[in-house]
Amino acid sequence: MSVGNLKTDGQKGNNFPWQLQMLKGLQGIIDALNHGVCCPPELRTPVILYDTFPGSIPDGTYGFSIVNVGATAGLVNGQTLDPGITINFDPRVNNTIVGLSYDPLGSRFLITYMI
Repeated sequence: MSVGNLKTDGQKGNNFPWQLQMLKGLQGIIDALNHGVCCPPELRTPVILYDTFPGSIPDGTYGFSIVNVGATAGLVNGQTLDPGITINFDPRVNNTIVGLSYDPLGSRFLITYMI
């Protein structure tokens, strides 16, 4: 017996009206999500750098990736990034990160991020 199938009130055991309203409500939620009412899509600009000089990824960035493609270790926020290692970060929908600094220290970094 479902919530709307009560024999004490309403249509005495007929839960069709209740089930129909629940299905209409669920369809409304699905339609709203499919049409971006909840979270409208935003255009993001990708930035791609092949850098050998110190720099930084700015505040408000929507994710980043840093790959050390050089032969020596470099630094990311003061931490060592060995050759061949990749750092990826995706803060998910509409979240941003606090900027960070990098220094290839003579190596080469391939850096991508979204603003």
